[in-house]
Amino acid sequence: MRIISYFLLLFFAALSRADLASMLPVPPDPISALKLPTGFQATIFARLESGGSSYFRGPRMMAFSPQGDLYLSLGLDNKVVKLPDANHDGVADKVIIVAEQLNGPHGLAFVGDMLYVANQDGVVKLEDGRAMPVIFDLPSGGHTKKTLKLGPDGYLYLNVGSSCNVCVENEPLRATMLRYTVEGKPAGALQTLGRHAPSSIWATGLRNTQGFAWHPKTGELFATNNGADMRSGNKNGVVNDDLPPEHLNQIQAGGFYGWPHCWGDKFVDPNFAGDCSSMQSPAITLPAHSTPIGIAFLDKTTFPVEYRSDALVALHGSWNRNQPSGYKVVRVHFEQDKPVKVSDFITGWLSNKGAWGRPVDVAVAPDGAVYISDDRAGLVYRIIYKGESN
Repeated sequence: MRIISYFLLLFFAALSRADLASMLPVPPDPISALKLPTGFQATIFARLESGGSSYFRGPRMMAFSPQGDLYLSLGLDNKVVKLPDANHDGVADKVIIVAEQLNGPHGLAFVGDMLYVANQDGVVKLEDGRAMPVIFDLPSGGHTKKTLKLGPDGYLYLNVGSSCNVCVENEPLRATMLRYTVEGKPAGALQTLGRHAPSSIWATGLRNTQGFAWHPKTGELFATNNGADMRSGNKNGVVNDDLPPEHLNQIQAGGFYGWPHCWGDKFVDPNFAGDCSSMQSPAITLPAHSTPIGIAFLDKTTFPVEYRSDALVALHGSWNRNQPSGYKVVRVHFEQDKPVKVSDFITGWLSNKGAWGRPVDVAVAPDGAVYISDDRAGLVYRIIYKGESN
């Protein structure tokens, strides 16, 4: 089964990169190619093997240990690595392999000192150099990458992507967010009694939610979501590159977020009609097919005060548009604890000739710096504010 799932992953990856922005060589000085707001500085924290044109290879998701060390998943390389910075000079001392021969690892979460890893078919915890299963038999293939976070309520949250572009799933765990205890017991939104098996489903209608984070003030869960491909706003109409918008959703227990029938503010897909009356509208939308993945709130950064109520989102970049979208990091501005607009924060990976990098994840370090992974270039960037004292 693991071999079959692995080849399904390769097959899906091959399809997904059919129309990626043309791959450009990484510049000799990548930092000089990036554009940030005045006062901000980017440096290279670590250099790893480039993922190149592969959709899932290279640096992916990140997590900081209680000791302050950065851990990083390497996707199709089936590894998790540690990037220590013992002298705190902003550059990783070395790359230490902490686990290999995993199964498409993606999301990482620390429960105390124990590192949990989301494989494509379940969750394991790394104990004495061994991968000990915690959550089993999750659907794999299709949108197979799974992100894992420990919530402020002490439960594990996990996404399961769809098996397809647009379809009615046969497997109820598809296109969902799940919740478990740290021991791996289902702890979904629906309370079950008697003979009914407990459910792990926390929210549904989420085609591919690879990034999520909790608002530092309200505790509300915000999650990125990738919309369907090759859609039209008209019945039997031509494909519209600007549909559907990507979503940033505010996730509520038991909420339904539209896929496969709906997008935006309860707009019904005219070519796959369904009931959108129960859909939760997105908190804010992002450009179609820009592929938002990682998100991090900035309350614990050393950024200026006006940034600390906001969040950064990594737009991995489109593969299916005439004019590419994404390939940048954006700032989501919050007012009264709600997102109100989106603006560019880091650009420069994409030009009219192609793209040399693809940001994946955003993480805030214990020292207040922001780290961004880039799977295409094989880099991890460190972002600090060097302007006037805030």
